[in-house]
Amino acid sequence: MPHKSDELSVAEAEKEVHEASTPTSPTPAQEKRGSTLISFFSSFLGPKNPLAQPAEPHKQTVWLLDNTAYQPVNEDANENHLCWHAEVVAYIFETEGRKDAGNLVAAIADHIGLDGEVGNHDEARQRIAERVQPFLDQVSPARTVMLQVPTSPRAQSHGLGPSDRNGIVSQTVDMGEVGMYDGEVVRPRLQDFGDEAVSMSTTFAAPEGWLVVSDIDDTIKRTMTPEPTGVIRTTFADIPEPIAGMPEFYKYVHAELFPAWFYLSASPHNLYPFLHDFLDEHYSPGTLVLRDYSWMDITGLIKSLTEQTQEYKLDRLEKIRGWFPRRRVLCIGDSTQKDPEAYAEMYSRYPEWIHAIIIRKVKDVAGMEEKNEPGRFEKAFEYVPSHIWTVFEDPKELYNFVDGLGMEDQAL
Repeated sequence: MPHKSDELSVAEAEKEVHEASTPTSPTPAQEKRGSTLISFFSSFLGPKNPLAQPAEPHKQTVWLLDNTAYQPVNEDANENHLCWHAEVVAYIFETEGRKDAGNLVAAIADHIGLDGEVGNHDEARQRIAERVQPFLDQVSPARTVMLQVPTSPRAQSHGLGPSDRNGIVSQTVDMGEVGMYDGEVVRPRLQDFGDEAVSMSTTFAAPEGWLVVSDIDDTIKRTMTPEPTGVIRTTFADIPEPIAGMPEFYKYVHAELFPAWFYLSASPHNLYPFLHDFLDEHYSPGTLVLRDYSWMDITGLIKSLTEQTQEYKLDRLEKIRGWFPRRRVLCIGDSTQKDPEAYAEMYSRYPEWIHAIIIRKVKDVAGMEEKNEPGRFEKAFEYVPSHIWTVFEDPKELYNFVDGLGMEDQAL
């Protein structure tokens, strides 16, 4: 015969089993979790996902990335199609249920040695909190949005999505034969998002002319890529610092060549608002291309900036060339990672497309001696004519080089 306490335990267990087997209404948290799981698994169904739902302003946060519209070119023909296309990229997150960034803010502050007066600085910690939040926000799969494009003579609407399992929409929009001129900029925006004013900039670029592909980290922004602690500090805690002389030089390039601008970085897409604001303040507007790569710990950010960067950049350069095969390209990068090798490889594939390569020799970061050896550049550019590439330390060295590129326009 069981002990009294054992009888009580058995009775409680039987009650718990009964309650667990009795149908009950799900809690709001359970409903939200179930809805999220359905959206995630349905995102594998692709563009014709029957379970996709429109994003809602009070439930989802949407980023629209600035882009560049192009006119498809038949390289084997002498005539261009007159229609305009543009790849539209959107990131969609859940607005509700955001995780508390406090623990990660504290971990980053501790990792980079923020203590004493600096560590207690409210502005520094606020910057960290703002920049890490996109890494914590829950993505929103299987969501659709409607894009309004203010083209001439009349505006257009295009359905986008559904978003994939990472909450990303990447879709080419055909705007047809609209009357837009080279260099014109319009601001498409999301329909039904009201006062949220979710918008982007679309720059229209003709098939011919110049195009600049520029790296960001340690080319135009101080990031200290070879130093992990430096990367974390400059990415999350510091006010971003442009490389001295580069904003002025880029203004000169824009005035001389009037190029389409692409900023190609190995940084993860979660840093888009941070990097977009930096470019908007210091450099010519353009399309910011980032890596579809997120991370769950601090070391993941370092990996995104340092691992397989050559392969990643070659893949994106091929994509840009598909849009603008007739443009003349100036590539700008630095010596910290694989920019020299990537640009040289692209030249070997398309010597008629790559017209110039500029590499910044990074000397304000420790441990760069081997990467800055002359032999490294000579080997990388072994099969690239010497007039195509140059290495610099001070941007003032580059003005004559760009003047030479401008002479190409006079010769045409």
